[in-house]
Amino acid sequence: MSATGQERRVSPANAEAIEAWDGPLFDAFVRFRHSLVAGLELHGNEAMRIHPPLPGERVLDIGCGFGDMSRQLAELVGPLGRVHGVDAAPRFIEIAKAETAEAGAATVSFEVADVELRKFDDTYDLAFSRMGTMFFANPVAALRNVRAALRPGGRLVMVVWRSKLENEYFLRAQQIVERFVTKPEEYDEPTCGPGPFSMANADTTSGILRSAGYADITLRRCDLPFRAGRDALDATEMVMTIGPAGEILRLAGDRAAHLHDAVRDALVEAMQEYTTDDGVQVPTSTWIVSATNLG
Repeated sequence: MSATGQERRVSPANAEAIEAWDGPLFDAFVRFRHSLVAGLELHGNEAMRIHPPLPGERVLDIGCGFGDMSRQLAELVGPLGRVHGVDAAPRFIEIAKAETAEAGAATVSFEVADVELRKFDDTYDLAFSRMGTMFFANPVAALRNVRAALRPGGRLVMVVWRSKLENEYFLRAQQIVERFVTKPEEYDEPTCGPGPFSMANADTTSGILRSAGYADITLRRCDLPFRAGRDALDATEMVMTIGPAGEILRLAGDRAAHLHDAVRDALVEAMQEYTTDDGVQVPTSTWIVSATNLG
């Protein structure tokens, strides 16, 4: 499953987002991995329950990150199946390869690839993505390449965030931060591209998939609690680093450093409302999207 020299090709439109994901966002995801993977896994598990991979299938995992979902998919397709994880950020792939080798998951492989440019040599029964398709500058081109890698009748399953209005943890944190700091018009730090809510609108996402040549498109709402931290301070530190609120603070940089204590205090107060005996539990909402390549 080599990339035949293509894996380092990067679309200019995606270069900034890839720089962010391989730099500050990678560091943030490593720091808060204990919350992020466990929370996102719930939505991924529900997608796999509704659209289960079958034994012996070949699966493409798009935006595989640490590779944890790739390994879950490999368990479901069994020893006769294969899973290939791709991510545009090399540092995520380094961890995915190392941890998969340590786990002895011989049917899982990985590569660094910008799916917007990548022409896959292999053919897959299923393309799966947990929060990995919202950051393409040109999602139609990327998902068209994914469709070209699917056999006739092959399926695409994606988990994407619904709107910020349906994910009050992110929205409320952003609103609190914006009481103190506004997103600067000019900044030196890279941004994450279109952002996590680029596929939140059902009509937009359906239109993208139709334009990429898919049929039998469905979107199913999935509402699940997300453990955002061990306590209010842990949840606050994460939201100050990741997501819309975190991006505002990161882009503002040192210019807003003197406001961080006040921002943190306000966020901790808000997070107290979500605090339970099992940490900070916030409501989250995603779309579980499915589509078919009719060939």
